[in-house]
Amino acid sequence: MNPENTSEVLEAFRSTGALLHGHFILRSGLHSRDFFQCALLLQDATLASKICGELAERLKDYPATTVVSPAVGGIIVGQEVARHLGKKHIFVEKDNAGALILRRGFTITPGERFVVAEDVVTRGGRVQETIAIIRAHGGVVVAAGSIVDRSGGKLPDFGCPFVSLAQMEPETFPPDKIPEDLAEIPAIKPGSK
Repeated sequence: MNPENTSEVLEAFRSTGALLHGHFILRSGLHSRDFFQCALLLQDATLASKICGELAERLKDYPATTVVSPAVGGIIVGQEVARHLGKKHIFVEKDNAGALILRRGFTITPGERFVVAEDVVTRGGRVQETIAIIRAHGGVVVAAGSIVDRSGGKLPDFGCPFVSLAQMEPETFPPDKIPEDLAEIPAIKPGSK
């Protein structure tokens, strides 16, 4: 797979049934006709290794000692990227209020250098939260990356380089501006809560 070829990455999502079509409510609160269910793609360990290896290749020149990922979706991506880079992997996860926190005995040493690895980003909220946690503990984030960037180039400035294997801009709609044809389809929220 050529990491420069978005169509090859998207074909992997299609062939594994991980690119869903319907009416979806994204974690961001936006509505969409398309949803990337990375868990369906990553359940194939060989394919997960290959795709995450491509992401690791894009991140290898950023000098980090640790890969960090937001749970749940980013855990497999982070673990595989770390394995390919020969680095340690930790993750942040949701507390009872839904905010990301560091726990499970994971620690961050002041000055420790991190790469953030995620599955799919739309607005970059979980990546931003993860970066904030690392920085609050004195860590340094040198880069971030995801398998799919579905922001259409509208990600915030993370304060570090961002890379992805596939970029696209699927239609998204605020809850108060859903097209009539989409509103006729029952909305589902397939991602992690």
